[in-house]
Amino acid sequence: MKNIPIKENHLYQKAYRNGKRFVGKYVAVYVLRDLAAARLKKENPQKRYVNRLGLSVSKKIGGAVLRNRAKRVIRAAYDPLRPQLKTGFLLVISARAAINGRKSTDVGAELETAFFKLGLIRETAPFSVPDEGK
Repeated sequence: MKNIPIKENHLYQKAYRNGKRFVGKYVAVYVLRDLAAARLKKENPQKRYVNRLGLSVSKKIGGAVLRNRAKRVIRAAYDPLRPQLKTGFLLVISARAAINGRKSTDVGAELETAFFKLGLIRETAPFSVPDEGK
């Protein structure tokens, strides 16, 4: 499924001001409960809650090529983690200067740490072996 972007500036501002934050070496992550989650659930074809993702990469990172590469790396790091996350949140991921030259695996490890510390990792059910009729 495609990422649903945050398009409105006021939502970025709310996430920065009121959201929980994690600041790491490569990215800063801001998380805020999405008040429009119920409306988006109705509009979603699968009728599920979704997270909205916003990426923020400033000119401090570098020129347009470096900024776009940073956004691609963040998206590539976020995609494998998406099924593990709780839904119904605004997620704003802001790149930091150290992201230049990093691979998505480095950023992915930091994102996983951030989501764990922010309480976004969904708890999985314990593995159980089915009874084979013995």
